[in-house]
Amino acid sequence: MLPSWNMLARESSPVDWCEQNYTVSPHIAEFINTISNVLFLVLPPLLMRLHLQYTNKCGKGIHTMWILLIVIGLCSAYFHATLSLLGQLLDELAILWVIMAGFALWYPRWALPRSWRFQVDGRIKFRNLCTIFATISTFLGFLEPVANAFFLFVLAVPAFFLMAHQLQKEEEARVRNLGYRVMILWFLAIGCWVNDRFYCDFWLGLGFPYLHGAWHILIFLCSYTAIVLFAYFEVKNHIPGEQPILKYYPVDTWQFGIPYVVINDSTIIHHNSKHISNGNGKHD
Repeated sequence: MLPSWNMLARESSPVDWCEQNYTVSPHIAEFINTISNVLFLVLPPLLMRLHLQYTNKCGKGIHTMWILLIVIGLCSAYFHATLSLLGQLLDELAILWVIMAGFALWYPRWALPRSWRFQVDGRIKFRNLCTIFATISTFLGFLEPVANAFFLFVLAVPAFFLMAHQLQKEEEARVRNLGYRVMILWFLAIGCWVNDRFYCDFWLGLGFPYLHGAWHILIFLCSYTAIVLFAYFEVKNHIPGEQPILKYYPVDTWQFGIPYVVINDSTIIHHNSKHISNGNGKHD
């Protein structure tokens, strides 16, 4: 491990992506890889605003996810602008923390250890476990940076399968379609990452060494959409009396807009439907 002051040095990271360095600006090592993080910075404030009604019903935990996405964007931009080891570690650890925060907030009760599923504080115990794991992983990541890639892989796989399991049970077509979009985006993002990392010479020959920048865009779209879906599933599975509804901004009928979740009180919906069925909704 390099001494802490050397971690700040430009190009101190052992990782150098396919994009050639300092071709656009003498101050930014990988220009496209740096500016492609812009979605991490500009969309989370809008997502916070769209989910204000959700937070009033379910708490402000989801805002933690949007803030962590901003942190990822800042850390990633710093890393690609400098290629410093500190930037690499901050980038990887920010991703680790957003995944662990998602587990802590929305890990399904049925997947908890059997002894915790029906305990009042079972979810609290799991959240504490997530915090401990993230803290230890952060410490180990600074000691041995290669450990970060292992932790991220280990965590991403169960998150993918939890999403797939939820979608198998989902009856709402709009929700299923968004889930399938998440999976497609995930595979496309992984494909861009792998090609940029291991097949750089091929893409340099084609004059397009920018697949890591495409990874940033695709993984952001995948990540924020997955957050929306897990927030939806949390309400549906664990908050009785509330009905989550998936909507799109700016036009709800256009399902390629920005998805978000609102909450309707299902008891009111049930009362209204019963009121109509008793004849009060008849036409004269």
